[in-house]
Amino acid sequence: MEKKTPSVDDSHVGADEGTMSPYGQTKRGLAPRHVQLMAIGGSIGTGLFVGIGQYLKDSGPLSVVLGYLLYGVMFIWPCYLCVGEMCAYLPIRGSIFELAGRYVDPAFAFAMGWVYFYAGVMLVCVEYSAVATIMSYWNIDVSPAVWIVMAMVVCIILNVVAVEWYGESEFIMASTKVLLIIGLVLLTFITMVGGNPKRDKYGFRHWTDGVMYEFYTDGDTGRFLGLFNVITYAAFSLAGPDLPALAAGEIQNPRHTIPRVVKMIFWRIVGFYVIGVLAVSIICDSHDPRLINALENGDAGSAASPWVIGIENLGITGLPDLINALILLSGWSCGNAYVYGSSRTLYSLAKDGQAPRFLLKCTKSGVPIYCVLVVSLITCVTFMVADNSSVSVFYWFIDLTTCGLVLTYTCMVVVFLFWYRALRAQGIDRKAYLPWTAPLMPYWAILATIVGSIVTIFNGFTVFSPWSTQGFITSYFAIGFFAVMFVFWKVYHKTSFVDPAKADIISGKAEIDAECRIWEDGGLGERRRAELAQMNWVRRWWEKMW
Repeated sequence: MEKKTPSVDDSHVGADEGTMSPYGQTKRGLAPRHVQLMAIGGSIGTGLFVGIGQYLKDSGPLSVVLGYLLYGVMFIWPCYLCVGEMCAYLPIRGSIFELAGRYVDPAFAFAMGWVYFYAGVMLVCVEYSAVATIMSYWNIDVSPAVWIVMAMVVCIILNVVAVEWYGESEFIMASTKVLLIIGLVLLTFITMVGGNPKRDKYGFRHWTDGVMYEFYTDGDTGRFLGLFNVITYAAFSLAGPDLPALAAGEIQNPRHTIPRVVKMIFWRIVGFYVIGVLAVSIICDSHDPRLINALENGDAGSAASPWVIGIENLGITGLPDLINALILLSGWSCGNAYVYGSSRTLYSLAKDGQAPRFLLKCTKSGVPIYCVLVVSLITCVTFMVADNSSVSVFYWFIDLTTCGLVLTYTCMVVVFLFWYRALRAQGIDRKAYLPWTAPLMPYWAILATIVGSIVTIFNGFTVFSPWSTQGFITSYFAIGFFAVMFVFWKVYHKTSFVDPAKADIISGKAEIDAECRIWEDGGLGERRRAELAQMNWVRRWWEKMW
């Protein structure tokens, strides 16, 4: 097959700018360190610190570790690679959803975008309800609605200021979460070798009484379902490529930043998630009566955290309040991140004519203000916790979120497969033409599609026997919503799947090329290098680390 590189049609860029000018547009205000911390800590909420206790009890320590490892390596890592290749080439403000319309089908893009919007909003609700749950650890007399208002106001403020200030706030809060995980892992290592008030060298004692528990049924099938049970929870709590993909149009020097973020994600999965769940399975006995009682009683905040229970069992005092405060900040940060992600999704849909055009309105600092306000208005459904158990509502929102996120991530990989097919159909050599290419493609993408499809279809396997109508709706709502939105857009607009030989891989490229040249050829890039040269070695090391 003849290899070629497509020519650039600048007319597409001008048209796009002309369309956006009456409304303003988002700005590239996210520095590399902002994006790095968004990728690391954007979705590290309360799940990794509190919710993990339920799965440690039900599935066992080895199942917890394997569940996170398998889901991270076989699904999340390939997702990052797929999104990274496409967004490094074309980091447009229309985001991954516009690319879906170009390479797959506009109806597919419409359904994918609205499912992610719904999932992102539900995740904000998860974290708002988590804040209410955690605050009740200190004070049960105050209505949960008060704590929701508190969390909501802060997140709205941080999302209506300039995007660089949102980036700074998320950098600080995500850094706190990362330091919390590192601190807990180090504490586990020190105490397991005897560095605790009891001088107890407990090591892997909690791994000796069986490591993979039977769940839902008996025998090997039960142990497998225990492992799969953890995988479905990892699907909720393990960060995917959505935030970097949605932020592609607001990242400084995107063709340099995005590949660097993507290439490091494997070590972040292992370092923060897998080692983190390994540590919690070491420090806390899955059969601990306090853990079982806390889960059965629906205790709030760190009272149900296996970390805190394990630490207190070693005779270490004074940490529960501190850890509870840090868990609270983690949930708050995750809510803040997904107010951003949901609002940018809505902006992307409006940009492609799939949502009302008034949502394109941006402030002078580049914030899609109406999108942020719409997201905040919808998340008011979280006030249900005022009339129901905040713990129960928290798990409703988790179920609603999980299927939507996994389905969206799987769709992102499908977009990559269609993109890969379009490049081949047009005779374009990926390695010669693209600024960065993901390894092991398309094989990683095919594996991720299979894994994502399995998790999406079977994530609610426990709702069938005994039958739970509420569980079925919350576990599978995203699939029905996707199907309805896809059929609606396809019938109403009579769309068709894109011919790979005619897929648009050019529109917007000239503008991105020009922006990246400003960074690399003398302009901002040269100025940045001059600034680095004038810094002391500590500041220079800090900046280069990101």
